Amino acid sequence: MNFVATLISGPDSKVMTDALLQHVQQIMGNAQAPQWLAPGIAADILFTSGRPHADIETDIRAALSGAPVDVIVQKAATRRKRLFLADMDSTMIGQECIDELADYVGLKDKVAGITERAMRGEIAFEPALRERVGLLKGLPVSVVDEIVARRLTLTPGGTALVKTMRANGGYACLVSGGFTLFTSRIAAIIGFNEHRSNQLIVDGDHLNGVVSEPILGKEAKLATLIELREKFALAHHETMAVGDGANDLGMIQLAGTGVA
Repeated sequence: MNFVATLISGPDSKVMTDALLQHVQQIMGNAQAPQWLAPGIAADILFTSGRPHADIETDIRAALSGAPVDVIVQKAATRRKRLFLADMDSTMIGQECIDELADYVGLKDKVAGITERAMRGEIAFEPALRERVGLLKGLPVSVVDEIVARRLTLTPGGTALVKTMRANGGYACLVSGGFTLFTSRIAAIIGFNEHRSNQLIVDGDHLNGVVSEPILGKEAKLATLIELREKFALAHHETMAVGDGANDLGMIQLAGTGVA
């Protein structure tokens, strides 16, 4: 069977070299010469094997000897994706929006602690979100524009990923346990087809400390993957999901390719 092993490193790590790729190629047996996708950052190695691809991936990781390089082994014929679902906070952007909102009322440390516990799965997501939103009561909605403009940073490569998916006929959905006040802006900036998230209730120009029910959490993200997969009549292997928290695990585990 034909496989492709893709090796990926951080853009600043400077550990992906021709020598490292040739070393990996040699331990794989029947493999073609490595092909750079981005010099020094990512490369493909095409090979044939009758072994389970998970075993081959384990061998490659061992050959990397702890180098900060990730690897994914896929069937070459089914690697192309047509549906991309992504979390927003700490995934497509480098921050947690609710923590940035809390900073304006002097509660960032407290709220960030709750956020971290929820993302680790130590506490249930929905009540944790209600608790954090309650602490934001009275905050002017106008701070959202300032946060987007001055505090949020896009994850490097994220915009290129979404644009590449769409240029090749794929569909991209930003699905977040965060808030529409942010996902609407971030989805437009990056280029997602659509966004889904939670809605903060507003009284006039201020937050009233309540989030609309039902809350979009783990089950809703999973349901979105299933809904869009069926809508576009896609095979399992044509889907990909990426996220960083416990509420992302459902869609990550069900997708053809899940990236944590």
